[in-house]
Amino acid sequence: MAFPSSQASPTLDLCCYVNTTRHIQVARIADVENWYFERVVFPGERLLFEAPYTAHLEIHSGATVSAILTDTIVCESLKVRTSAAIAS
Repeated sequence: MAFPSSQASPTLDLCCYVNTTRHIQVARIADVENWYFERVVFPGERLLFEAPYTAHLEIHSGATVSAILTDTIVCESLKVRTSAAIAS
């Protein structure tokens, strides 16, 4: 998750995605310029990650050879409420 030094780093929000299926999924963010994120998410696993609020989390599932894009979620909707935000 590196940004070129000539470009200002976007503000990152702490986000959480939960794999509620019984299948292994691949969570991926590829719509942010000069930035890439991809992780395997096992059934029942919570994935905590930082991302710009404008990013979209793609969820891919299916066979190892042919993963299918099953969902796209705006990261803003996955934002974790911090204790500071709850207190205010």
